[in-house]
Amino acid sequence: MKTAAVRALHDSLCAAMVAGDVAALDKILTADFTLKHMTGYVQSKSEWLDDIESGQMQYHRMETVEVTVDAEGAVPELTARTLTDATIWGARATWRLTLRSWFEPHEGDWVLARTVASTW
Repeated sequence: MKTAAVRALHDSLCAAMVAGDVAALDKILTADFTLKHMTGYVQSKSEWLDDIESGQMQYHRMETVEVTVDAEGAVPELTARTLTDATIWGARATWRLTLRSWFEPHEGDWVLARTVASTW
């Protein structure tokens, strides 16, 4: 059950990113969520959502090509390899990203607590 739930949350994350739906993202991210970009820059939830809303970050397409979930511990971890077509601060490319995400329980469900992006 935990594996299916965090996989569904990853799918919701990707869909909301492509749609630019900051309200949907806000609902599935913890208040202190951080996104560590492949550059090493750690971005707060509010800054990331502001960048999406302003168009500084636009996700045009995300294709998840591989997913693994480690649900053995108390906190599940999902690792996804994606092909992410995005315009980030003016530079558009399709990046081969590995997204490692950790989750927290919230009101009987899961929310994303932290994501680290790197290339593969």
